[in-house]
Amino acid sequence: MASFGTVWRRRSLTFRITTLASVVTLACLLGLALLAGKLLEPLLTESVDAELSEVLREAVVDVRAGEPVTAPDGVLVRVLDTAGTPVDDGADPALGRETARTLKAGLPVSADGDPPMRWHGTVATAPDGSQRLVAAGVGMVGFAAAVHDGGRWLLVVALVAAIVAAVAISFAVRSALRPVGNMRRQVRRMGDDERLPLPSADDELRALAAEFNLLLARQREARERLLRFTGDAAHELRSPVASIRVQSEVAVTNPDPELSQEVLGDVLAESERLSALLNGLLALARSDAGELPPATDVDLVSEAHAAVARLPADAPDGWRELVRVEAAAPEVWASAAHAEVELVLDNLLRNACRHARARVAVSVLAARSVARVVVDDDGPGIAPEHRRRVFDRFYRVADDRARDSGGSGLGLALVAELVRRRGGTVAVADSPDGGARFQVTWRRGAQPPS
Repeated sequence: MASFGTVWRRRSLTFRITTLASVVTLACLLGLALLAGKLLEPLLTESVDAELSEVLREAVVDVRAGEPVTAPDGVLVRVLDTAGTPVDDGADPALGRETARTLKAGLPVSADGDPPMRWHGTVATAPDGSQRLVAAGVGMVGFAAAVHDGGRWLLVVALVAAIVAAVAISFAVRSALRPVGNMRRQVRRMGDDERLPLPSADDELRALAAEFNLLLARQREARERLLRFTGDAAHELRSPVASIRVQSEVAVTNPDPELSQEVLGDVLAESERLSALLNGLLALARSDAGELPPATDVDLVSEAHAAVARLPADAPDGWRELVRVEAAAPEVWASAAHAEVELVLDNLLRNACRHARARVAVSVLAARSVARVVVDDDGPGIAPEHRRRVFDRFYRVADDRARDSGGSGLGLALVAELVRRRGGTVAVADSPDGGARFQVTWRRGAQPPS
Protein backbone atom coordinates (compact mmCIF):
# COMPACT_ATOMS: atom_id res chain seq x y z
CA MET A 1 0.00 0.00 0.00
CA ALA A 2 1.42 3.35 -1.04
CA SER A 3 2.26 5.81 1.74
CA PHE A 4 0.67 9.23 2.02
CA GLY A 5 3.89 10.90 0.91
CA THR A 6 4.04 8.79 -2.25
CA VAL A 7 0.38 9.46 -3.07
CA TRP A 8 0.85 13.16 -2.35
CA ARG A 9 3.87 13.47 -4.64
CA ARG A 10 1.94 11.81 -7.46
CA ARG A 11 -0.72 14.52 -7.45
CA SER A 12 -0.50 17.49 -9.78
CA LEU A 13 1.24 20.70 -8.77
CA THR A 14 -2.06 22.59 -9.04
CA PHE A 15 -3.75 20.15 -6.65
CA ARG A 16 -0.93 20.28 -4.11
CA ILE A 17 -0.63 24.07 -4.10
CA THR A 18 -4.41 24.54 -3.90
CA THR A 19 -4.79 21.96 -1.13
CA LEU A 20 -1.96 23.37 0.97
CA ALA A 21 -3.13 26.96 0.55
CA SER A 22 -6.76 26.02 1.27
CA VAL A 23 -5.85 24.06 4.40
CA VAL A 24 -3.73 26.92 5.71
CA THR A 25 -6.50 29.43 4.90
CA LEU A 26 -9.14 27.27 6.60
CA ALA A 27 -6.95 26.82 9.69
CA CYS A 28 -6.35 30.57 9.93
CA LEU A 29 -10.04 31.44 9.45
CA LEU A 30 -11.20 28.84 11.99
CA GLY A 31 -8.63 30.09 14.45
CA LEU A 32 -9.83 33.66 13.96
CA ALA A 33 -13.48 32.54 14.28
CA LEU A 34 -12.78 30.73 17.55
CA LEU A 35 -10.85 33.70 18.87
CA ALA A 36 -13.65 36.08 17.86
CA GLY A 37 -16.20 33.79 19.50
CA LYS A 38 -14.25 33.91 22.76
CA LEU A 39 -13.96 37.70 22.51
CA LEU A 40 -17.64 38.19 21.60
CA GLU A 41 -18.93 38.00 25.19
CA PRO A 42 -16.35 40.48 26.57
CA LEU A 43 -17.07 42.84 23.68
CA LEU A 44 -20.83 42.78 24.28
CA THR A 45 -20.29 43.18 28.02
CA GLU A 46 -18.00 46.17 27.46
CA SER A 47 -20.65 47.74 25.26
CA VAL A 48 -23.25 47.33 28.02
CA ASP A 49 -20.81 48.63 30.63
CA ALA A 50 -20.10 51.73 28.57
CA GLU A 51 -23.85 52.53 28.32
CA LEU A 52 -24.43 51.90 32.06
CA SER A 53 -21.47 54.09 32.99
CA GLU A 54 -22.98 57.01 31.09
CA VAL A 55 -26.42 56.51 32.67
CA LEU A 56 -24.83 56.17 36.13
CA ARG A 57 -22.89 59.41 35.68
CA GLU A 58 -26.10 61.35 34.98
CA ALA A 59 -27.92 59.65 37.88
CA VAL A 60 -25.18 60.65 40.33
CA VAL A 61 -25.58 64.27 39.25
CA ASP A 62 -29.34 64.08 39.96
CA VAL A 63 -28.80 62.49 43.41
CA ARG A 64 -26.26 65.14 44.41
CA ALA A 65 -28.72 67.85 43.32
CA GLY A 66 -31.61 66.26 45.24
CA GLU A 67 -33.63 65.73 42.09
CA PRO A 68 -35.40 62.53 41.04
CA VAL A 69 -33.24 60.33 38.86
CA THR A 70 -34.20 59.57 35.29
CA ALA A 71 -33.12 56.71 33.03
CA PRO A 72 -33.58 55.79 29.39
CA ASP A 73 -35.89 52.99 28.39
CA GLY A 74 -34.62 49.54 29.24
CA VAL A 75 -32.22 50.76 31.95
CA LEU A 76 -33.08 50.57 35.64
CA VAL A 77 -31.63 53.18 38.04
CA ARG A 78 -32.00 52.68 41.80
CA VAL A 79 -30.99 54.77 44.79
CA LEU A 80 -30.10 52.70 47.88
CA ASP A 81 -28.51 53.29 51.22
CA THR A 82 -25.06 51.94 51.86
CA ALA A 83 -26.53 48.66 53.15
CA GLY A 84 -28.37 48.07 49.85
CA THR A 85 -31.87 48.98 51.09
CA PRO A 86 -33.98 51.02 48.64
CA VAL A 87 -34.61 54.69 49.52
CA ASP A 88 -36.40 55.62 46.27
CA ASP A 89 -39.74 53.94 47.10
CA GLY A 90 -39.05 51.15 44.59
CA ALA A 91 -39.10 47.41 45.08
CA ASP A 92 -36.11 45.75 46.69
CA PRO A 93 -33.67 44.77 43.88
CA ALA A 94 -32.35 41.97 46.09
CA LEU A 95 -28.73 42.75 45.37
CA GLY A 96 -27.39 41.26 48.55
CA ARG A 97 -24.59 42.53 50.75
CA GLU A 98 -21.73 41.17 48.61
CA THR A 99 -23.17 42.74 45.47
CA ALA A 100 -23.75 46.04 47.26
CA ARG A 101 -20.20 45.99 48.62
CA THR A 102 -18.83 45.40 45.10
CA LEU A 103 -20.95 48.21 43.64
CA LYS A 104 -19.79 50.62 46.35
CA ALA A 105 -16.22 49.81 45.25
CA GLY A 106 -17.11 50.97 41.73
CA LEU A 107 -16.90 47.52 40.13
CA PRO A 108 -19.55 46.13 37.74
CA VAL A 109 -21.56 43.06 38.79
CA SER A 110 -23.53 40.45 36.86
CA ALA A 111 -26.42 39.17 38.96
CA ASP A 112 -28.44 36.03 38.33
CA GLY A 113 -32.10 36.37 37.69
CA ASP A 114 -34.79 36.28 35.04
CA PRO A 115 -33.42 37.92 33.05
CA PRO A 116 -29.83 38.21 34.34
CA MET A 117 -28.89 41.78 35.26
CA ARG A 118 -25.73 43.77 34.74
CA TRP A 119 -25.18 46.42 37.43
CA HIS A 120 -22.89 49.42 37.76
CA GLY A 121 -22.83 51.42 40.98
CA THR A 122 -21.13 54.16 42.94
CA VAL A 123 -21.56 56.11 46.17
CA ALA A 124 -22.94 59.68 45.97
CA THR A 125 -23.62 62.27 48.70
CA ALA A 126 -27.20 63.60 48.91
CA PRO A 127 -27.90 67.29 49.74
CA ASP A 128 -28.64 66.33 53.37
CA GLY A 129 -25.19 64.78 53.68
CA SER A 130 -26.29 61.14 53.65
CA GLN A 131 -24.43 58.58 51.60
CA ARG A 132 -26.40 56.91 48.86
CA LEU A 133 -25.55 53.92 46.63
CA VAL A 134 -26.63 54.76 43.09
CA ALA A 135 -26.97 51.61 40.91
CA ALA A 136 -27.74 51.38 37.20
CA GLY A 137 -28.70 48.01 35.74
CA VAL A 138 -29.95 46.50 32.52
CA GLY A 139 -31.44 43.10 31.77
CA MET A 140 -29.21 40.88 29.64
CA VAL A 141 -32.10 39.49 27.61
CA GLY A 142 -30.85 37.11 24.88
CA PHE A 143 -27.22 37.73 25.79
CA ALA A 144 -26.22 34.06 26.07
CA ALA A 145 -28.08 33.19 22.87
CA ALA A 146 -26.40 36.06 21.05
CA VAL A 147 -22.97 34.88 22.16
CA HIS A 148 -23.69 31.25 21.19
CA ASP A 149 -25.26 32.11 17.82
CA GLY A 150 -22.55 34.65 17.07
CA GLY A 151 -19.78 32.09 17.61
CA ARG A 152 -21.61 29.53 15.47
CA TRP A 153 -22.12 32.00 12.62
CA LEU A 154 -18.50 32.99 12.78
CA LEU A 155 -17.53 29.35 12.20
CA VAL A 156 -19.98 29.09 9.29
CA VAL A 157 -18.60 32.26 7.74
CA ALA A 158 -15.06 30.91 8.17
CA LEU A 159 -15.97 27.67 6.34
CA VAL A 160 -17.67 29.54 3.50
CA ALA A 161 -14.75 31.94 3.21
CA ALA A 162 -12.32 29.00 3.11
CA ILE A 163 -14.31 27.38 0.27
CA VAL A 164 -14.38 30.64 -1.66
CA ALA A 165 -10.64 31.07 -1.03
CA ALA A 166 -9.97 27.51 -2.27
CA VAL A 167 -11.83 28.20 -5.50
CA ALA A 168 -9.98 31.49 -5.96
CA ILE A 169 -6.62 29.87 -5.19
CA SER A 170 -7.30 27.04 -7.64
CA PHE A 171 -8.20 29.55 -10.36
CA ALA A 172 -5.13 31.67 -9.60
CA VAL A 173 -2.79 28.66 -9.61
CA ARG A 174 -4.22 27.35 -12.88
CA SER A 175 -3.86 30.79 -14.43
CA ALA A 176 -0.28 31.09 -13.16
CA LEU A 177 0.68 27.63 -14.42
CA ARG A 178 -1.06 27.93 -17.78
CA PRO A 179 2.11 29.37 -19.42
CA VAL A 180 4.01 26.35 -18.08
CA GLY A 181 1.55 24.03 -19.83
CA ASN A 182 1.90 26.05 -23.02
CA MET A 183 5.68 25.84 -22.69
CA ARG A 184 5.49 22.06 -22.24
CA ARG A 185 3.39 21.67 -25.39
CA GLN A 186 5.82 23.88 -27.31
CA VAL A 187 8.74 21.76 -26.15
CA ARG A 188 6.91 18.62 -27.31
CA ARG A 189 6.47 20.10 -30.82
CA MET A 190 9.93 21.67 -31.10
CA GLY A 191 12.38 20.64 -33.76
CA ASP A 192 16.12 20.23 -33.35
CA ASP A 193 16.97 23.81 -34.25
CA GLU A 194 13.97 25.53 -32.65
CA ARG A 195 13.94 27.44 -29.41
CA LEU A 196 11.26 28.36 -26.90
CA PRO A 197 9.72 31.81 -27.44
CA LEU A 198 10.41 34.06 -24.46
CA PRO A 199 7.29 35.32 -22.61
CA SER A 200 6.71 39.05 -22.78
CA ALA A 201 6.58 39.42 -18.98
CA ASP A 202 9.94 39.74 -17.29
CA ASP A 203 9.22 37.06 -14.66
CA GLU A 204 10.40 33.64 -13.54
CA LEU A 205 8.88 31.91 -16.58
CA ARG A 206 10.88 34.10 -18.92
CA ALA A 207 14.04 33.25 -16.98
CA LEU A 208 13.10 29.54 -17.11
CA ALA A 209 12.57 29.69 -20.88
CA ALA A 210 15.89 31.49 -21.35
CA GLU A 211 17.74 28.91 -19.25
CA PHE A 212 16.04 26.10 -21.16
CA ASN A 213 17.15 27.64 -24.44
CA LEU A 214 20.69 27.83 -23.12
CA LEU A 215 20.44 24.16 -22.14
CA LEU A 216 19.25 23.28 -25.65
CA ALA A 217 22.13 25.24 -27.13
CA ARG A 218 24.65 23.44 -24.91
CA GLN A 219 23.06 20.10 -25.73
CA ARG A 220 23.25 20.80 -29.45
CA GLU A 221 26.86 21.93 -29.11
CA ALA A 222 27.71 18.76 -27.17
CA ARG A 223 25.97 16.61 -29.76
CA GLU A 224 27.80 18.30 -32.60
CA ARG A 225 31.08 17.99 -30.73
CA LEU A 226 30.42 14.29 -30.13
CA LEU A 227 29.57 13.70 -33.78
CA ARG A 228 32.63 15.63 -34.87
CA PHE A 229 34.82 13.73 -32.40
CA THR A 230 33.39 10.39 -33.51
CA GLY A 231 33.99 11.23 -37.15
CA ASP A 232 37.51 12.46 -36.49
CA ALA A 233 38.31 9.39 -34.40
CA ALA A 234 37.03 7.07 -37.14
CA HIS A 235 39.07 8.97 -39.71
CA GLU A 236 42.20 8.86 -37.57
CA LEU A 237 41.81 5.15 -36.85
CA ARG A 238 41.17 4.37 -40.51
CA SER A 239 44.60 5.63 -41.59
CA PRO A 240 46.84 3.33 -39.49
CA VAL A 241 44.49 0.39 -39.92
CA ALA A 242 44.49 0.84 -43.70
CA SER A 243 48.27 1.18 -43.71
CA ILE A 244 48.68 -2.02 -41.68
CA ARG A 245 46.32 -3.85 -44.04
CA VAL A 246 48.16 -2.65 -47.16
CA GLN A 247 51.55 -3.55 -45.72
CA SER A 248 50.26 -6.98 -44.71
CA GLU A 249 48.88 -7.60 -48.19
CA VAL A 250 52.24 -6.64 -49.68
CA ALA A 251 54.00 -9.07 -47.36
CA VAL A 252 51.62 -11.86 -48.27
CA THR A 253 51.88 -11.35 -52.03
CA ASN A 254 55.67 -10.85 -51.93
CA PRO A 255 57.32 -13.48 -49.72
CA ASP A 256 60.74 -11.86 -50.08
CA PRO A 257 62.44 -12.03 -46.61
CA GLU A 258 64.06 -8.62 -46.95
CA LEU A 259 60.80 -7.01 -48.04
CA SER A 260 58.91 -8.80 -45.30
CA GLN A 261 61.32 -7.44 -42.69
CA GLU A 262 60.79 -3.91 -44.00
CA VAL A 263 57.03 -4.42 -44.02
CA LEU A 264 57.10 -5.69 -40.44
CA GLY A 265 58.97 -2.55 -39.40
CA ASP A 266 56.31 -0.39 -41.05
CA VAL A 267 53.53 -2.43 -39.45
CA LEU A 268 55.18 -2.03 -36.05
CA ALA A 269 55.39 1.74 -36.51
CA GLU A 270 51.74 1.98 -37.54
CA SER A 271 50.75 -0.29 -34.64
CA GLU A 272 52.55 1.98 -32.20
CA ARG A 273 50.82 4.98 -33.73
CA LEU A 274 47.47 3.19 -33.46
CA SER A 275 48.20 2.21 -29.86
CA ALA A 276 49.11 5.79 -28.95
CA LEU A 277 45.91 7.04 -30.60
CA LEU A 278 43.76 4.53 -28.72
CA ASN A 279 45.48 5.38 -25.42
CA GLY A 280 44.76 9.06 -26.02
CA LEU A 281 41.12 8.35 -26.84
CA LEU A 282 40.79 6.20 -23.72
CA ALA A 283 42.34 8.88 -21.51
CA LEU A 284 39.99 11.53 -22.92
CA ALA A 285 36.99 9.26 -22.48
CA ARG A 286 37.91 8.66 -18.85
CA SER A 287 38.35 12.38 -18.31
CA ASP A 288 34.97 13.10 -19.91
CA ALA A 289 33.40 10.51 -17.63
CA GLY A 290 34.76 12.35 -14.60
CA GLU A 291 37.22 9.65 -13.52
CA LEU A 292 39.64 11.82 -11.59
CA PRO A 293 42.21 10.19 -9.29
CA PRO A 294 42.86 11.89 -5.95
CA ALA A 295 45.36 14.72 -6.03
CA THR A 296 48.75 14.41 -4.36
CA ASP A 297 51.79 16.68 -4.13
CA VAL A 298 54.05 16.17 -7.16
CA ASP A 299 57.53 17.65 -7.59
CA LEU A 300 57.53 19.28 -11.02
CA VAL A 301 61.32 19.62 -11.15
CA SER A 302 61.99 15.91 -10.84
CA GLU A 303 59.07 15.13 -13.15
CA ALA A 304 60.48 17.46 -15.82
CA HIS A 305 63.86 15.68 -15.71
CA ALA A 306 62.10 12.31 -15.82
CA ALA A 307 60.08 13.41 -18.85
CA VAL A 308 63.30 14.35 -20.67
CA ALA A 309 64.74 10.92 -19.85
CA ARG A 310 61.64 9.28 -21.33
CA LEU A 311 62.14 10.93 -24.71
CA PRO A 312 63.03 8.35 -27.39
CA ALA A 313 66.76 7.91 -27.60
CA ASP A 314 66.60 7.01 -31.29
CA ALA A 315 64.72 10.15 -32.38
CA PRO A 316 66.14 11.41 -35.69
CA ASP A 317 66.96 14.89 -34.36
CA GLY A 318 68.29 13.74 -30.99
CA TRP A 319 65.41 15.07 -28.89
CA ARG A 320 67.11 14.62 -25.54
CA GLU A 321 69.97 16.91 -26.62
CA LEU A 322 67.48 19.66 -27.55
CA VAL A 323 65.89 20.00 -24.10
CA ARG A 324 67.22 22.08 -21.22
CA VAL A 325 65.45 22.16 -17.85
CA GLU A 326 65.64 25.27 -15.64
CA ALA A 327 64.01 25.49 -12.20
CA ALA A 328 63.45 28.41 -9.84
CA ALA A 329 64.01 26.12 -6.85
CA PRO A 330 65.32 22.61 -6.24
CA GLU A 331 61.76 21.45 -5.67
CA VAL A 332 58.47 22.93 -6.90
CA TRP A 333 55.38 21.07 -5.70
CA ALA A 334 52.02 21.02 -7.49
CA SER A 335 48.66 19.59 -6.43
CA ALA A 336 47.89 16.98 -9.08
CA ALA A 337 48.13 13.27 -9.82
CA HIS A 338 51.48 11.75 -10.68
CA ALA A 339 50.19 10.05 -13.85
CA GLU A 340 48.56 13.27 -15.04
CA VAL A 341 51.77 15.26 -14.69
CA GLU A 342 53.65 12.58 -16.64
CA LEU A 343 51.12 12.70 -19.50
CA VAL A 344 51.14 16.49 -19.61
CA LEU A 345 54.94 16.81 -19.64
CA ASP A 346 55.40 13.95 -22.12
CA ASN A 347 52.95 15.49 -24.58
CA LEU A 348 54.33 19.00 -24.23
CA LEU A 349 57.97 17.89 -24.65
CA ARG A 350 57.25 15.60 -27.59
CA ASN A 351 55.22 18.32 -29.26
CA ALA A 352 57.99 20.88 -28.74
CA CYS A 353 60.77 18.53 -29.88
CA ARG A 354 58.79 17.56 -32.95
CA HIS A 355 58.75 21.17 -34.17
CA ALA A 356 61.91 22.66 -32.61
CA ARG A 357 64.96 23.48 -34.73
CA ALA A 358 67.74 23.50 -32.16
CA ARG A 359 66.43 24.27 -28.68
CA VAL A 360 63.62 23.41 -26.22
CA ALA A 361 63.58 25.15 -22.83
CA VAL A 362 61.56 23.82 -19.90
CA SER A 363 61.14 26.29 -17.02
CA VAL A 364 59.64 25.26 -13.68
CA LEU A 365 58.43 28.28 -11.70
CA ALA A 366 56.74 28.74 -8.33
CA ALA A 367 54.49 31.49 -7.00
CA ARG A 368 52.61 31.95 -3.74
CA SER A 369 49.59 29.83 -4.75
CA VAL A 370 50.46 28.25 -8.11
CA ALA A 371 53.18 26.13 -9.69
CA ARG A 372 53.98 26.67 -13.36
CA VAL A 373 55.72 24.80 -16.18
CA VAL A 374 56.69 26.76 -19.31
CA VAL A 375 57.88 24.95 -22.46
CA ASP A 376 59.52 27.09 -25.18
CA ASP A 377 60.74 25.94 -28.58
CA ASP A 378 62.43 27.73 -31.49
CA GLY A 379 60.24 26.19 -34.18
CA PRO A 380 57.79 27.86 -36.54
CA GLY A 381 55.40 28.72 -33.70
CA ILE A 382 51.59 28.87 -33.82
CA ALA A 383 49.78 31.69 -35.59
CA PRO A 384 47.32 33.69 -33.43
CA GLU A 385 44.30 32.51 -35.44
CA HIS A 386 45.06 28.90 -34.49
CA ARG A 387 45.73 29.38 -30.78
CA ARG A 388 42.08 29.25 -29.74
CA ARG A 389 41.62 25.82 -31.34
CA VAL A 390 45.00 24.22 -30.87
CA PHE A 391 43.68 22.41 -27.77
CA ASP A 392 40.67 20.98 -29.62
CA ARG A 393 40.66 17.27 -30.28
CA PHE A 394 42.14 16.19 -33.64
CA TYR A 395 42.89 19.79 -34.55
CA ARG A 396 46.13 20.32 -36.46
CA VAL A 397 47.67 23.53 -37.66
CA ALA A 398 48.04 23.35 -41.42
CA ASP A 399 51.50 22.85 -42.95
CA ASP A 400 53.69 23.48 -39.91
CA ARG A 401 51.99 20.98 -37.61
CA ALA A 402 50.40 18.50 -40.02
CA ARG A 403 49.74 14.80 -39.68
CA ASP A 404 53.02 13.80 -41.24
CA SER A 405 54.89 15.42 -38.38
CA GLY A 406 53.90 12.48 -36.22
CA GLY A 407 51.15 13.97 -34.03
CA SER A 408 47.71 12.44 -33.64
CA GLY A 409 45.92 15.68 -32.74
CA LEU A 410 45.07 14.42 -29.25
CA GLY A 411 48.15 15.32 -27.21
CA LEU A 412 47.38 18.99 -26.58
CA ALA A 413 43.68 18.25 -26.12
CA LEU A 414 44.59 15.72 -23.44
CA VAL A 415 46.93 18.25 -21.78
CA ALA A 416 44.18 20.89 -21.63
CA GLU A 417 41.60 18.42 -20.33
CA LEU A 418 43.77 17.03 -17.54
CA VAL A 419 44.98 20.43 -16.37
CA ARG A 420 41.57 22.10 -16.41
CA ARG A 421 39.96 19.27 -14.47
CA ARG A 422 42.49 19.95 -11.69
CA GLY A 423 41.49 23.61 -11.59
CA GLY A 424 44.61 24.72 -13.49
CA THR A 425 45.07 26.63 -16.73
CA VAL A 426 46.89 26.02 -20.00
CA ALA A 427 47.79 28.66 -22.57
CA VAL A 428 49.83 29.10 -25.73
CA ALA A 429 51.72 32.21 -26.85
CA ASP A 430 54.84 33.33 -28.70
CA SER A 431 58.17 32.15 -27.32
CA PRO A 432 61.15 34.49 -26.87
CA ASP A 433 63.07 31.88 -28.91
CA GLY A 434 60.80 32.54 -31.89
CA GLY A 435 58.60 29.43 -31.65
CA ALA A 436 55.66 28.50 -29.43
CA ARG A 437 55.37 28.83 -25.68
CA PHE A 438 53.06 26.49 -23.77
CA GLN A 439 52.36 27.44 -20.16
CA VAL A 440 50.67 25.07 -17.70
CA THR A 441 49.61 26.19 -14.22
CA TRP A 442 48.55 24.00 -11.30
CA ARG A 443 47.56 24.90 -7.77
CA ARG A 444 50.58 25.01 -5.50
CA GLY A 445 51.12 21.89 -3.41
CA ALA A 446 52.65 21.62 0.02
CA GLN A 447 56.10 20.04 0.18
CA PRO A 448 55.71 16.66 1.90
CA PRO A 449 57.77 16.22 5.06
CA SER A 450 61.11 14.50 4.50
